[in-house]
Amino acid sequence: MSILTLFVVIPALMLLCLWLAKNLNQVRGVMVTGASCLLVLSIWLTIYFVQERAAGNTAEMLLTYSVPWFKPLNIAYSVGVDGISVVMLLLSSIIVFTGTFASWQLKPMTKEYFLWFTLLSTGVYGFFISTDLFTMFMFYEVALIPMYLLIGVWGSGRKEYSAMKLTLMLMGGSALLILGLLGIYYFNGLYSGEYTFELTKIAAAHKIPSDIQNVFFPFIFIGFGVLGALFPFHTWSPDGHASAPTAVSMLHAGVLMKLGGYGCFRVAMYLLPDAAQDLSWIFLILTTISVVYGALSACVQTDLKYINAYSSVSHCGLVLFALLMMSQTAVTGAVLQMLSHGLMTALFFALIGMIYGRTHTRDIRELAGLMKIMPFLAVGYVIAGLANLGLPGFSGFIAEMSIFVGAFTAHPMDGDPNTSFRMVATIIACTSIVVTAVYILRVVGKILYGEVENKHFLELTDATWDERVAVICLIFCVAGLGCMPFFFSDMISPAAGSILHSIGVM
Repeated sequence: MSILTLFVVIPALMLLCLWLAKNLNQVRGVMVTGASCLLVLSIWLTIYFVQERAAGNTAEMLLTYSVPWFKPLNIAYSVGVDGISVVMLLLSSIIVFTGTFASWQLKPMTKEYFLWFTLLSTGVYGFFISTDLFTMFMFYEVALIPMYLLIGVWGSGRKEYSAMKLTLMLMGGSALLILGLLGIYYFNGLYSGEYTFELTKIAAAHKIPSDIQNVFFPFIFIGFGVLGALFPFHTWSPDGHASAPTAVSMLHAGVLMKLGGYGCFRVAMYLLPDAAQDLSWIFLILTTISVVYGALSACVQTDLKYINAYSSVSHCGLVLFALLMMSQTAVTGAVLQMLSHGLMTALFFALIGMIYGRTHTRDIRELAGLMKIMPFLAVGYVIAGLANLGLPGFSGFIAEMSIFVGAFTAHPMDGDPNTSFRMVATIIACTSIVVTAVYILRVVGKILYGEVENKHFLELTDATWDERVAVICLIFCVAGLGCMPFFFSDMISPAAGSILHSIGVM
């Protein structure tokens, strides 16, 4: 059995122990122990992966393991990781760990909340380690289903509406997704002679005709793109973020939305390479709109969560935009952006939840002078904002620079009729940098500085010890990625290059 299976076994054991827990302290103990074990496991996996690559192990996937589940259809429990999977597992572990502390004071029904939270994280981990399409889809659904209850029961505002809207749109995406996956399975088997759901085997065979690829590529790209906030299928995201409890918003924006970008690259583009080249221009238009529309929408919001939610639409659109450029630098930047955005937006949502828990408002028109009242949370918000707008030294800078440099150099002026189109799309997407600075600096200036307008706020307290643990960990990670980006880019780049080579652009 592969050690990767522990990423599923540990959450399963957490679910059992949570179910048996008798009081709040036991529930907290189970969560901290389980989340710590997963974090240590992901750190060990990262170190192991780096050492194996340094030792000359050039296998496409490491720690592979496969056991048949349903032989008549060749469905297997198959796992393995490359550099992209490893950093996504590390991100997931960090968000689960910090989300546990961000939910330390959550009431009521703390036990039930953590049960669903752990089930959601189980699906996320299983998705990133899977190399079998059916197994991957199963874990994908496991990750989506708990969102309805987590938002509908423990959320705020129009939580029932938001939970239902999110569920319906994501289930609609799943319906498109399963059609696309079954199409790949059937036509790959028809033309290659081997019916399999195994990712690497389908990619190696490369037998699906181009016209059939063009039919099924939109199903899979849109199916995953719905979760990645692809315009115009993004409308569930702001409402879902705004209504979700703090840790769910952290996991939702920090990790769950990354399943969309990961799936678009790992499944749609990797397995249907001809269609990826033929149809990329259509989705480049949509992703460019996502990038600019999300940033402009964030400028006119007055709710802190909606501002961060529309910011996520913009940043996740940038991930899909970079993937579609299909250059090694841009794709490496896209994965760095997934990692960076996951950490930044988790930090943002954690801080917003902590501020809301004290002031009972997220309206920026009612908040001012928070730097005097809660300096720790205010400084954390400033750091998150600076990282979000791409200040050098933080994670956002290296990710966005890689994306835009890769996008500009993806298709040199060699007579390619799409070159000018891609260059124009890149220039338009670059304008989001300026817009992001506008709404971030506007919010920071409005809520943190100036005179305190509501005198009741003067009685509020700063962050508690559990909140400080979550915030400090996330700030450390955001700064660490910004200061040592090449450690991660050296892991990601070979995996991105391998997939791009299969697509036929390298």
